[in-house]
Amino acid sequence: PSGPLKRFPVAEVDDILKDVVGSYLREQPYEPGRCREMAKDIAEVIKARVKDLMIPRYKIVVVTHIGQLNEQSMQVGSRCLWDPARDTFASYVFKNTSLFALANVYAVYFE
Repeated sequence: PSGPLKRFPVAEVDDILKDVVGSYLREQPYEPGRCREMAKDIAEVIKARVKDLMIPRYKIVVVTHIGQLNEQSMQVGSRCLWDPARDTFASYVFKNTSLFALANVYAVYFE
């Protein structure tokens, strides 16, 4: 089986994550309801921007978390069927004075 014609551009996607998450959350205080909506909006914008890169044959999954920054830690795990030669991901963690955000983009190659 042949591989992707175009490699998934992780560095470009990293830049999208930083740009989108930073622009939404830079001055945002933590408010549970608002942050829940913003997590959805951020995921949609990231997905649209990644799709605009026109990378053929990759399915894109975007997962975002926003939480209050308050002396606690959080661990996020994920599992899926994965081909390490073709599938990849990009991840970005953001913090301001009152909240943290985690944005993950998973890129899964389909024949």
